[in-house]
Amino acid sequence: MAKKKKITAEDIMDKYMHYVLEHDEKPKSVFAFAKANSFEESEFYAFYNSFEILERQVFRFFFDSTLKALESSDEYSDYDSRQKLLSFYYTFFENLTANRSFVMYLLDHGNAGLKGISALSELKKAFGTYVDDLNIETLDLKQERLEKIKDRSIRESAWLQLLITMKFWIDDTSTAFEKTDIFIEKAINTSFDLIDTKPVKSLIDLGKFLVKEKMQMN
Repeated sequence: MAKKKKITAEDIMDKYMHYVLEHDEKPKSVFAFAKANSFEESEFYAFYNSFEILERQVFRFFFDSTLKALESSDEYSDYDSRQKLLSFYYTFFENLTANRSFVMYLLDHGNAGLKGISALSELKKAFGTYVDDLNIETLDLKQERLEKIKDRSIRESAWLQLLITMKFWIDDTSTAFEKTDIFIEKAINTSFDLIDTKPVKSLIDLGKFLVKEKMQMN
């Protein structure tokens, strides 16, 4: 008799995503979900405490997949912080687009705007660490307490920028989401130019783009 293949956390995540997309709702219970997919309830709890925890890990999975793809590239390690962040955005949003239906389901059920969606909590932690590790060059404030405030400000600003970009992507109706790619380039370059105290040209460029698209944030 062939030995049953051990189910993985990724297998369960994939089955959950398929279930939600097919039924447009969460499973009624972990027991029912496990039974419908021919694995034991205990196997679910070996990786996740609830469906809510699983959903948080979905965005973390997209993040980890993005970083893995980037770090497998020989060129990525030679990029400066601006190029690395641009590469992250392009690859991350490719992952989101490949799973857009499920991502839209999760974000549509947040009921509190992007900031209030608990499914993004693990992504926020991972992305914050990533931004810290980029070692983005800024003015040296020569004071430890001020440096900590500055680092936290950069981390929070970077997270807000990611949320804004996700909102733009959600509303983007252009072919292959090409306008999201344009927005990413303009927004990242503007943020780095602000740090470099050369903001005017990029701000005007970004402003013109946003006015043209008539972007409205919740």
